[in-house]
Amino acid sequence: MLTEEKTRELRRLATRIRLETVKALGHLGFGHIGGTMSVAELLAVLYWEAMKVRPEDPQWPERDWLVCSKGHAGPAVYAALALRGYFPLTELLTINTPGTRFPSHCDRNLTIGVDMTTGSLGQGSSLAVGVALGLKIDDKPNNVYLILGDGEIQEGQVWEAIMFAGYRRLDNLIAFVDYNKQQLDGYTKDILDLGDVAGKFAAFGWQAFDVDGHSVAAIHRAVTEAKQTAGRPSVVVLNTVKGKDCVFAEGKKANHHVVISREDVEAAVSCLEKKLEELS
Repeated sequence: MLTEEKTRELRRLATRIRLETVKALGHLGFGHIGGTMSVAELLAVLYWEAMKVRPEDPQWPERDWLVCSKGHAGPAVYAALALRGYFPLTELLTINTPGTRFPSHCDRNLTIGVDMTTGSLGQGSSLAVGVALGLKIDDKPNNVYLILGDGEIQEGQVWEAIMFAGYRRLDNLIAFVDYNKQQLDGYTKDILDLGDVAGKFAAFGWQAFDVDGHSVAAIHRAVTEAKQTAGRPSVVVLNTVKGKDCVFAEGKKANHHVVISREDVEAAVSCLEKKLEELS
């Protein structure tokens, strides 16, 4: 269980992830803002509490793996990696520019600390399952963490991977569904209603949790229980808000990939910095 002090620290880190992401995408002038804002609490819990990582040794053989299958959330992953010490924060300002190490979607060949290249929705699920199976075959203790989007799980490939992972009892695999109820061009309920997401995973033999995706305490509890579960993979369905805490994106229908004005950046940065002060 997280202490009150640790909970506040993780909430601050989530806000800092949002702040640095907004600054980077604002400097660029456009980007995937909605789905980066909704995974900030998850990334704070993973990189500062749940995952075994060594920023000074990114290829440490005993590290845990993160596969961000919704690769457009890469900017938030980059912000988390920078704050964790993998590279300087200033490098984030080169995002998606010629010669950058930080493309719009995650690329393991470019970015220090990124374990798997993703972006073609659905493929990250198969990659994560493959890594988890390989680690099992080699009798390695590493865990694999997989981040999926809610629109993404409309892909059939995802469910093939889920079925395989359940059958193979890959208890070193923990998946997260960023269930922010929106996808690229609308609301999931209007495009393809997802129904009981946790129940669907459970039907394939997974242990399933359904939590407030903006509560670091709830995420931490679910991950802790999942890591203690033997014989089956786990999924944490994160009920989130797309564009969370970003004044020009939260609550907007068209907030997946947007043009970001200087005024947008200034307003968002001001609000996030105020929130940081409140959490001090």
